[in-house]
Amino acid sequence: MSDRRGLLIILSSPSGAGKSTLTRRLREWDDSLSFSVSATTRAPRDGEQDGRDYHFLSEEKFKQDVVNGDMLEHAHVFGNFYGSPRKPVQAAIDRGQDVLFDIDWQGAQQISNSALQAHVLSIFLLPPSISELHRRLEMRGQDSAKVIAKRMQKSWDEISHWDSYDFVLVNDDLDATEAKLKSIVTAARLRRSQQPGLNDHVRVLHAEFEGMQ
Repeated sequence: MSDRRGLLIILSSPSGAGKSTLTRRLREWDDSLSFSVSATTRAPRDGEQDGRDYHFLSEEKFKQDVVNGDMLEHAHVFGNFYGSPRKPVQAAIDRGQDVLFDIDWQGAQQISNSALQAHVLSIFLLPPSISELHRRLEMRGQDSAKVIAKRMQKSWDEISHWDSYDFVLVNDDLDATEAKLKSIVTAARLRRSQQPGLNDHVRVLHAEFEGMQ
């Protein structure tokens, strides 16, 4: 076992708040960070590989995993099930590897209430303003005005759950937000729950103290 346990790092935000950029920068800062590979009941698309892009499961197997507690979170989206398998995340935590989750507030709540809740670090990114969020979505040049309006409504739904996260950052300056994000991860790695060797160390200190009496 590693000298520390890994973290389940949940990073959530409305679309356009800078989550993708900050996630990339976080992984460049520490390339040992890995993404959780989701499970799904949908069929693989061309080029997708089982275990790399998704864990492709039958609906029966997926539902049984949910019943058995083997999904940290799950949802039904457009006729298919999606979820985060517990066992590979548990294995990563035990070897001291942090795992990133790019999920919405519903998935974040499920993981925060799961059997691995002691190792969860949840962070929410807020935009500096609604107008700036709208501008960023327009700047992408990918969506029609109607689609952008739908994205804005979904973004507000996501923002309304900001207070269920451990940390909340207003991303008004990308470099400053990146620095804060790194500080949060660094501090969380030093939580008592993440250091399995502390109990043994304190026992050694106690024995040493008793020996001096």
